[in-house]
Amino acid sequence: MSDTVAKGGGAGEGGEGAADGVDVDVVIVGAGPAGLTLAGELGRGGVRALVLEREPEPPRFCRGFNLNARSLDLLDRRGLAARFLAEGPTVSTTMFVGASRLDLAAMRTRHPYVLGIPQTRVEELLAAWAVESGARIVRGRRLTGLRPDGDGVTVEADGADGPSTLRCRWLVGCDGGRSTVRKAAGIGFPGTPARKFTLLGDVVLADPSTVSFGPNAGPEGRSVFAIPRPGYVRLVTVDPAPPEDPHEPVPLGTFQRAIDAALGHRAEIAEALWLTRFGDAARLADRFRAGRVLLAGDAAHIHPPAGAVGVNAAIDDAVNLGWKLALVARGQAPDTLLDTYHDERHTAGARLLRNTRAQTVLAEADGVDDRLAPVRDLLSELAGSEDTAGPLAETITAVGTRYPASGDPRHPWAGRFVPDIPLGPDGEDSLMALLARTAGGALLLGGTSAVHALSAAARPWADRATTARTRPRGLEHAQAVLVRPDGHAAWIAAMSTPVEAAAQELREALAYWFGSPVAAL
Repeated sequence: MSDTVAKGGGAGEGGEGAADGVDVDVVIVGAGPAGLTLAGELGRGGVRALVLEREPEPPRFCRGFNLNARSLDLLDRRGLAARFLAEGPTVSTTMFVGASRLDLAAMRTRHPYVLGIPQTRVEELLAAWAVESGARIVRGRRLTGLRPDGDGVTVEADGADGPSTLRCRWLVGCDGGRSTVRKAAGIGFPGTPARKFTLLGDVVLADPSTVSFGPNAGPEGRSVFAIPRPGYVRLVTVDPAPPEDPHEPVPLGTFQRAIDAALGHRAEIAEALWLTRFGDAARLADRFRAGRVLLAGDAAHIHPPAGAVGVNAAIDDAVNLGWKLALVARGQAPDTLLDTYHDERHTAGARLLRNTRAQTVLAEADGVDDRLAPVRDLLSELAGSEDTAGPLAETITAVGTRYPASGDPRHPWAGRFVPDIPLGPDGEDSLMALLARTAGGALLLGGTSAVHALSAAARPWADRATTARTRPRGLEHAQAVLVRPDGHAAWIAAMSTPVEAAAQELREALAYWFGSPVAAL
């Protein structure tokens, strides 16, 4: 067992843990996209994070093969996007409502495309960043129990070297749709069970010509979708007879028969590298926080696979939670800040389920329910139109995410990502670079008479929000913009707001999002 977890209890990270009776600030259960992103976020915020993963080795195969614009925008604000963009091609359209294509080029983002990258590689890059940030990852360790109290959580785990116990201040379940953390914390997971299951296989065909790349229509309305991969092909088709327990392994014979029946001819599989099935269940945890226990990623929400947004939603959850939990764990903000994580991401999760379920209903009804044909036709038209494709794509990809913000509600940035505007007298710096090199937020000041008053108002929070000047009019007719660490605008001062009122609004916004001011300042 790694020295990170003390066998039988006790501190596992040296004197600091032993002194305060806590082994680590935050334990994260699950080394998927949510857990690894959160570990990196906490590490860059100076918080000790330990990731426990039940599998002894990283996965070799995965369902997901993309990152969308929302994830790339978030990674850009950490200085990480270039690492991911070097891994694969980008495509400016994506599948939408069956056979339709959604034009992504009109989205308001630096990344108006989908990046082709396997989830396994995404996890490798995120794991490297988490370790660089100071997090620790222990594999082959399974959570068996948790006991939360007013001061922290006692975590029980088991592995090849036996059981162990450790103490943390906060526990975050990033352990998938069947989350042990969620169940142990007594958090409900309401929603709809899976009605339809899909078979997926990464296989080597004896004769590759028996299947064409893309959709392969067969008799009785069934089809097989084939995706070429280096050295093998991915085949996807409906599971005609799922077992009572859909989590059972998929036998090769079952997969072969389903493929042949869907195609209407034999496509012999010479070798099966990975076979799995997945359903269209849609569930949303009723709470993302239960005291000192939190949820993120699939542990908090599962949804139909439409749009392939699972990995992206997990990264989104983790970034939203990471900077808030870091402030709370460092003692700089009250734990009520974590309630905004539930409020914002539970709302986002509800939108995610709505969007994926709507796409699934329309896709499944194609050729079956003629009553929905006008809806499909309308959405297909909107998806291809230059005027409407952008807003529709921003909804589907979550690029249009808007969180609650104070100040001027009419400003186009209110609650949204603030663009990468130039900073400094000569534009030698940028907002993206500032957010990437610090763990805090930013106060952006334009060329108005309120600069000195607003700078003074923000000074007691200088350890958590960097003040920066931009060119006149760089803030699109705003006096100042307070940017959260995740890049969203938290407060915007309209040009018409009196200086004293703007300064008071700013102090209130800083206290709400960044905690109490430093009294000495």
